[in-house]
Amino acid sequence: MPPDSSAKPSAWRSAYPFASHWLDVGAGRLHFVDEGPRDAPPLLFVHGNPTWSFHWRRLIEALRTTHRCVAVDHIGCGLSDKPDRALRLADRVEQLGRLVDTLELRGVTLVAQDWGGAIGLGAMLDRQERLDRVLLYNTGAWPPESIPARIAVCKTPGIGKLALQGANLFSLAALRMTLSRRRGLDAATAAGYLAPYDSWAHRRAVYEFVADIPRGPNHPTWGTLQTIASRLPELAGRPIRLVWGMQDWCFTPACLDRFLGYWPGAEAFRLADVGHWVPEDAPEEALRLLAEFVPAGDPAATPQASRSN
Repeated sequence: MPPDSSAKPSAWRSAYPFASHWLDVGAGRLHFVDEGPRDAPPLLFVHGNPTWSFHWRRLIEALRTTHRCVAVDHIGCGLSDKPDRALRLADRVEQLGRLVDTLELRGVTLVAQDWGGAIGLGAMLDRQERLDRVLLYNTGAWPPESIPARIAVCKTPGIGKLALQGANLFSLAALRMTLSRRRGLDAATAAGYLAPYDSWAHRRAVYEFVADIPRGPNHPTWGTLQTIASRLPELAGRPIRLVWGMQDWCFTPACLDRFLGYWPGAEAFRLADVGHWVPEDAPEEALRLLAEFVPAGDPAATPQASRSN
C-alpha cells in the first residue's frame, strides 16, 4: 500500500472512513471496501481512470446502513498493489469477477463509471445469475469510434508516458476537466484523489489505462470490448438506470444514446450542466438517483444525507 502523499492525510481520510480488505488475484493484492450488513442487497462500485474507490465515498457512507457496499480498487490503483507489469481490460474483468465470486455476491447492483463500465459489465455478463440491476454514470463498453484529442495526445509514444506517469498530468487535469458545474475540488478532496499516485511507480496504471484504449482491431483490448458490446443486449430485461453528465467531453451524450440502443427500456437521466465525474459534480443527484433505484433490505430505513466534502 503506498504512503499518503498529501500534507494533511487526515483531511481526506476523514472523508473515507472505511475498513480495508484485500484479495490476492495473482497480479497482486486487490484492495476493496466492504461496508454494511453482509445479508443486505449488495452494491458493487467500479471506478475508472484516474480514480479509485475514494470516488464513491459519499454514496457508500450514505447507503451502507441499508446495503452491502463493495467498492474495488483495480490493481495498480488506489490502495491495491502496484506491480511492475502491464494489465489489459481482460485482466481487470477477470480480477473483478474473482472478487464477486469470492465474496459470493448475489442480487448485485452494478454501479460504475468510466473504465468501470466495461470492467463491471464484462465481469457481470459472465455472472448474470448474480446480477440484479445496473446503474451507470458516464461510461462506455465498446471499441471507440474515435478518441478525444485530449486523450489521444496522452497516447503519444514517449511523451504520453512522461506526462502521465512522470508529471502526473492526467490526474492533475482530471481534478478540473471532469467537472462542469463546479470550478474545482476542495484541497482535501483533491488530495484524496492524488494520494495513491505519489510516484512514478505508483502512477503506472494511470498511464496503462490510457495505453489500453484501442485505436483499432490489432489492439488486444479491441476484441475484448467487441465481445462485451455484442453481449449487452443480454441485460436488456433487467432494471437499468443511466445517469449522464451531458457536459462530458469524453463519454458524451452519444454514448448514452448508444446504451439506449442496446437497452431501449433503460431509464435515462440527463444532467444538463454536469461533467464526467457525476458523483463529484452533482453529488446530491448522484445519490438520490441511486438511492431511489436500489431496493433496501429494510424498507423502513432511509439513506443518510451525503457529505459536503
